[in-house]
Amino acid sequence: MLAALLAAALPTAGAAPSASPVAGPAAVPDRWGFAYLDNATPPAGYVPDPSRQWGSWASPAANPVKVDQLGLGSYVVHFPQIGGRGGIAHATAVNASAHWCQIADWRPSGSGEDVYVNCYLPSGAPDNSTFTVLYTSSSGTLTPPTGSYGYVYADSSGTVLTQYNSAGATNAVSKGSTGIWKAWLPGLGLSSHAGNFQVTAVDPKQGAHCKVSEWAPGSTGQTAVVTCYDASDAPYDAKWTLSYSYLRAVHGPAFPPKSFGYLWYNGSLPTLTNYNSSGATNTLGGSGAPFAVTLPSVAVASDTAHATAYGSGPGYCGLYRPWTRTGGTAQLYVNCFGPGGTPVKAPFFTAYTSAF
Repeated sequence: MLAALLAAALPTAGAAPSASPVAGPAAVPDRWGFAYLDNATPPAGYVPDPSRQWGSWASPAANPVKVDQLGLGSYVVHFPQIGGRGGIAHATAVNASAHWCQIADWRPSGSGEDVYVNCYLPSGAPDNSTFTVLYTSSSGTLTPPTGSYGYVYADSSGTVLTQYNSAGATNAVSKGSTGIWKAWLPGLGLSSHAGNFQVTAVDPKQGAHCKVSEWAPGSTGQTAVVTCYDASDAPYDAKWTLSYSYLRAVHGPAFPPKSFGYLWYNGSLPTLTNYNSSGATNTLGGSGAPFAVTLPSVAVASDTAHATAYGSGPGYCGLYRPWTRTGGTAQLYVNCFGPGGTPVKAPFFTAYTSAF
């Protein structure tokens, strides 16, 4: 089924995007924010780790992100002063045991942007967890172009709800069987594997996790097959967000921030999917429970990290614990899980960026 979907023709365009490319100077991204919720049971109005949150609003150090818990495993993250329509959100569980976190919704609230995050156990039961969360919205094209960046927010039918493409093209999605879609990002990346993907399920009602199952680069753009599963590991039609970055940070910009990197492990480390903005070489260690991803010379607070599973089957990945910074080196700890929450050594994408 996946091979057939990759070979199938895509529509020339999705639904009308709510954040479409326009001519003019680069504005990538227009609005963004990230945070790490370091307390799984936060009190009302909790300010998470100041060294792992930042955003594009005025004076973020003095006007921090805040988080409220809405119920078991359910949170709302308040990003100040960046409210608006469109954009996408990603979330990654930060937990040594099998959990995943997904997006329930995001929407403007007054002048800010509220992102709703739900976290789950392998059984599908809601559960408290720490997590990273990112919101970003882009428009315009890259002038001058440096790398590539694009995103898609699609519903379960494959209708594109929001999209952005730094080449000024229109991304598209086609639907396969239950829980399978093909995303097409024209004009981005290289004809060989280069760059990084992140994918997050979007569902307010039940647990779901999504991943990139196949990646087919080409001279005219990037094709990715997205697959989603419910808690019973059955294919499931969820909404989802996908972002792609090549020589750019996970939320879209490049230089600044001057300190960012990403890595794709697919059994090996393809050269152009292993990027470090300092020119150093990232390395992979550990047994897979967790992996240790080392990114030299880029560790600068404030910063964030995300992880997404890759490959066939219903596995999912997250961060085993918060990333560390030692002498300018950032170390990310990625753990992946198979059926029933069993730790597995599995392929993944991971991305790190500072704000600066």
